[in-house]
Amino acid sequence: MSLHTLAFVQPNQYKDSVALMRVAQHLLALPEVVNATLQLGNPANKDILRDAGLLADEVQGAGPSDIMVVVQARTREACDAARELARVQLSGQDQTGAGGAGASGAAEELLTRTLALGRTRLAAANLAQISVPGAYAAAEALKAVQLGLNVFLFSDNVPLEQEVLLKREAERRGVLVMGPDCGTAIIGGVPLGFANNLRRGAIGLVAASGTGLQEVSTQVHRMGGGVSHAIGTGGRDTQAAVGGITLLQGIALLAQDEATKVIAVISKPPAPEVGARVMQALRAAGKPAVVLFIGEAQGEEAGGVAANGAAVPIQRAATLVDCAADAVRLAGITPHVEAGAYPMPRRPAFAASQKYLRALYSGGTFAAEAQVLWAQAGFSVWSNVPLDKSLGLPQAKRASREHTALDLGDDEFTVGRPHPMIDQTTRIERLLQEAADPATRVILLDVVIGWGAHADPAGELAGPIREARRIAKAGGRQLAVLGFVCGTEFDPQGLACQEAKLRAAGMVLAGNSANAAWLAAQWLR
Repeated sequence: MSLHTLAFVQPNQYKDSVALMRVAQHLLALPEVVNATLQLGNPANKDILRDAGLLADEVQGAGPSDIMVVVQARTREACDAARELARVQLSGQDQTGAGGAGASGAAEELLTRTLALGRTRLAAANLAQISVPGAYAAAEALKAVQLGLNVFLFSDNVPLEQEVLLKREAERRGVLVMGPDCGTAIIGGVPLGFANNLRRGAIGLVAASGTGLQEVSTQVHRMGGGVSHAIGTGGRDTQAAVGGITLLQGIALLAQDEATKVIAVISKPPAPEVGARVMQALRAAGKPAVVLFIGEAQGEEAGGVAANGAAVPIQRAATLVDCAADAVRLAGITPHVEAGAYPMPRRPAFAASQKYLRALYSGGTFAAEAQVLWAQAGFSVWSNVPLDKSLGLPQAKRASREHTALDLGDDEFTVGRPHPMIDQTTRIERLLQEAADPATRVILLDVVIGWGAHADPAGELAGPIREARRIAKAGGRQLAVLGFVCGTEFDPQGLACQEAKLRAAGMVLAGNSANAAWLAAQWLR
């Protein structure tokens, strides 16, 4: 049955990407709607829609401050219903509790429309969170910097040269720019973007990786430690052009912070000159430190000298969980792992046809870490985000090739869908597809909880996991579905509750991302 397509523009209205993802999620919940995408009308988003075959004539004229809406449904009536719901959601008409005309008037009177006015009304504020179209993001962030505000810049599609100029100006003025495209931070216990509910403590983190920052910080919490601050930098900060400006500022701020006793740095391998500056900055900080540059060598290096004259170590970690454990130990805490919580399962009796791993990640850093571990174990793994460029997977949306690790949060998978941390539809479809392949031995999944994530990801995955195992069993095979949950018991979804639902569905759980990758490798031998 052919699908009906409806496309329209919501003019002169801006919503950040998280808000647009949530509206798309509501549309996808409607009967007969199979695809829904909402994007700002900038050239980059139009290219994404064009590549996906969704750039309809009705939205080609959209500008950067317009929202492009494209819906595909089995019936015309479903398209019309989606159009009405989208307009209601985007206009905010579904929100309740306004309290009548008087309350509405008061709200409008108090509405702050400029950063300068906001700074006047909140004189004690020292941070601005900015999420506007990429074409305007640097200009708005620069206004905040000039007002003496630190910036959490959630916006993406900011030109690299604008990021460099913005961060240099922030450095000159002594304020911090986290981003652009910064999805995670926790400053003084206050979460920004996607973040987890963590115990406060003595460990300060700086990271050019969103899910990497979430995994290390939640593992610190689960091992009995606590986090003073978790500073995101944006993924390009460690490139040579940017020079690690925010990373170095973050290290300096944590060095001065009395509550921070240990500093941890997390990133994919930086430009060599940036890496050298980071190590120099950590030595100058005079505090114990842990460094994880994913894929680089581990071991202890000579550190700096503390204020009391004592030598302090710098530990190079190999994995995200090792980074957390090293930081906790340096903070004077014995890492606590609940005994028996993640027992080694019995190896399934795989059929002769079952040879390959299929990893379906929502976090790009998890995919990167796993590729390093699997390469060390002697496995070549194809990916849409390959560390070894010779293993780049062509047409990743169509079919896996031998061992395959996918980042389902990459652009090619999120066209028409919210990010898999919010909406798991694409991952569920791929899970069942891989389960039907007689060559699939192991399917690996990450489940990320916390503020901003799906309200119950394990509950949504449980049924498809059971169905995937049933499909394999009907074909005379035993399918291993394994993974891990990134989060804490304090998160809204609850770590123990999420893990219990996954175990009940037959998923084998590891306690962290690295152990899940290691177990997958054992089952491939």
